[in-house]
Amino acid sequence: MARKPQILVAGSSEEHCTSRLYSLAYEVGKEIARRGAILITGGLGGVMEASSRGAKEAGGLVVGIIPHEDHDYANKYCDVVVATGIGWARNFATAYTADAVIIIGGGAGTAIEAMVAYFKGKPIIALKGSGGYADEAAGKYLDDRRIVRVEAASSPQEAVNLALEGLKRKREKAEGGFSL
Repeated sequence: MARKPQILVAGSSEEHCTSRLYSLAYEVGKEIARRGAILITGGLGGVMEASSRGAKEAGGLVVGIIPHEDHDYANKYCDVVVATGIGWARNFATAYTADAVIIIGGGAGTAIEAMVAYFKGKPIIALKGSGGYADEAAGKYLDDRRIVRVEAASSPQEAVNLALEGLKRKREKAEGGFSL
């Protein structure tokens, strides 16, 4: 049996998450669950909470990888809490755990998660028009190595579609380009 795809949603923290970003992230989480993938987040507020809520309410599995030692810091929609106690270095753990990354708004923490995914060659999708790091990275390579282009999505549904299509292409390439 094939493992379910694990999609990281990274983005604006609670203090920078507008109601519009919350709504977009909620829809992304809902779509991830609807498509049968597992949601990975940093487990706290803002975009992380909104996507967790969307996935949870759609019957999905939500994994929160938090920077704290205490599980109680996680948002209430996390089914599984990984309490790392390593501070913001947990951004490496979220990116390594994910098969693909969707970024919504965001700042330095989101940029770190995207950079780690980039160096690992993972699909990265930026929700265009969400501001912050997502708008800065959308449609670009993150450096001159041109490892993977950050895809630009114009809706939550397109973001999840692009993530899953990117995973399919990566899998086919690893298997020699054949799909049975």
